[in-house]
Amino acid sequence: MLELTMATLAGGDEGATAAMAMADARSEPGTVLRVGRDESVCRLVTPEDWLFVSRVHLEFRCGPEGDWTVFWLRGSQDDPASEVRVRFGPRGQGPGQPVAYGGVVTLPRGSSGEVLVVDRSGPRSVHVGFCHELT
Repeated sequence: MLELTMATLAGGDEGATAAMAMADARSEPGTVLRVGRDESVCRLVTPEDWLFVSRVHLEFRCGPEGDWTVFWLRGSQDDPASEVRVRFGPRGQGPGQPVAYGGVVTLPRGSSGEVLVVDRSGPRSVHVGFCHELT
């Protein structure tokens, strides 16, 4: 089972606004959970006018052995308007491991943490918390 929680944050530390959403899926080969602006294909949807997030920005995929990976899908631009990082651990501390544009990171069984999508031009971010249960 993979559980995701998503918070979208806009503004500095003072006066920040946030929205929260949740999704989960069984660890069955071929299962996909998507994050982005397009609500027709994404389970977790960011604000429509947040153009630093692609229509389909992140894709969590379950592989043949029940292992999950997260892909930062390439968008329509050669140079992305955001940065993506993965932080492991229950508190997701530190700057995190950078994810290459078009890259992939494996989420080990039993791991938890968060995937951050940070706007390069302003104080907006998407925080996708994950918990990959041992099932």
